[in-house]
Amino acid sequence: QGQLQDSGGGLVQAGGSLRLSCAQPGRIFSSAVMAWFRQVPGKEREFVARLRWSTGRTDYADSVKGRFTISKGNVNTMYLQMNNLEPEDTAVYYCARGTDWSSISSEYRFWGQGTQVTVSS
Repeated sequence: QGQLQDSGGGLVQAGGSLRLSCAQPGRIFSSAVMAWFRQVPGKEREFVARLRWSTGRTDYADSVKGRFTISKGNVNTMYLQMNNLEPEDTAVYYCARGTDWSSISSEYRFWGQGTQVTVSS
């Protein structure tokens, strides 16, 4: 299992929606924890959501609860559905893969290259 590829970012007006995708070569093993983080210039990478692949258990940052949904696609794809977007959601979004149920970015070993999400007011 290697590098992740995230995509789906873009420019959207406040209140709009986007769906981000994260794919990897080969299937995602059941032991994996998949996550989304985001980062704005000058700030640390921030946890957004996580998903335990084997059980489907999910968890979200308070700032996105009720608006974002992390989900499985096929055997090697994960999604982040983002609804009711706010200007404060503007960031580069990264998908990540690890094995621990963690919201700390340093505990994830594999990362996508990032996809820019810009929400205009």
